[in-house]
Amino acid sequence: MFGGAILFSAKAVMVKLAYKYGIEPISLLALRMLFSLPFYIGIALLSSKKQDDRPKTKDWFLLVLLGIVGYYLSSLFDFIGLKYITANLERLILFIYPTLVVVFSAILFRIPIGRKEWIALACTYFGIFIVFYYKDDQLPTDMLIGATLIFLSAVTYAFFLMGSGRLIPKFGTTNFTTYVMIISCIAVLTHNFIFNKTSLFDLPQQVYIISILMAVFSTVIPSFLISEGIANMGSGPASIVASIGPVSTIILSYVFLKEPFGLIQGIGTVFVLLGVGIVSSNKKEVKP
Repeated sequence: MFGGAILFSAKAVMVKLAYKYGIEPISLLALRMLFSLPFYIGIALLSSKKQDDRPKTKDWFLLVLLGIVGYYLSSLFDFIGLKYITANLERLILFIYPTLVVVFSAILFRIPIGRKEWIALACTYFGIFIVFYYKDDQLPTDMLIGATLIFLSAVTYAFFLMGSGRLIPKFGTTNFTTYVMIISCIAVLTHNFIFNKTSLFDLPQQVYIISILMAVFSTVIPSFLISEGIANMGSGPASIVASIGPVSTIILSYVFLKEPFGLIQGIGTVFVLLGVGIVSSNKKEVKP
């Protein structure tokens, strides 16, 4: 889980590096999925583990829905949002997804929000406010667009997590991960084929290198590490371990992108990590 969180956190830095070569978000996302797809297909063919609780038709329908919402839309919002904001701010906004699970669970499943969770929510969003307000080196419109898109990415990923808790026991961790990622890859490549007129085969060599690294080390490997971590530890402890992600992104973005990180940002980050940590340690499992 620890390694998966760090590898996933490097994705935003790779995206920002690729953007320096003029590639558009949907083209880069399509390359990421194109290079990831053979790995997932190969693993799916090799994995023949049978499940005691065999998936029903409605489970397959939900799996397709999760693949579209959880990784296709979430990644699309994320990649476009990274055109407008820094990598460290992107990772911090994405990291609020456990708090969104709490809010959506209260709205959809009438799971009450306790005192500790209210405190956690207040800490988390106060921290986001501090970091967001401090980012005065970009146009306000760009910040608003980027932050909104990344927030939508966190929202869609939160819905993915809420549905995955029901499907992982039925499909198994490996099968669930490969199936949902294959569906997501197909959705992204279909989107690219219909709406994107840019050729994927006439781009700078550096873009392909970054895309391959992103596919292997920030998509395929961490997707299985994190799924196994959630299966073995539970979503609460796994979310706490995943708190290394924003910290790792901050370090990587400072080293490779020269993105500034000051005291005020550090204070805001601490509030976010504290809030998410409280929510994750107290979170109830949601199985719709």
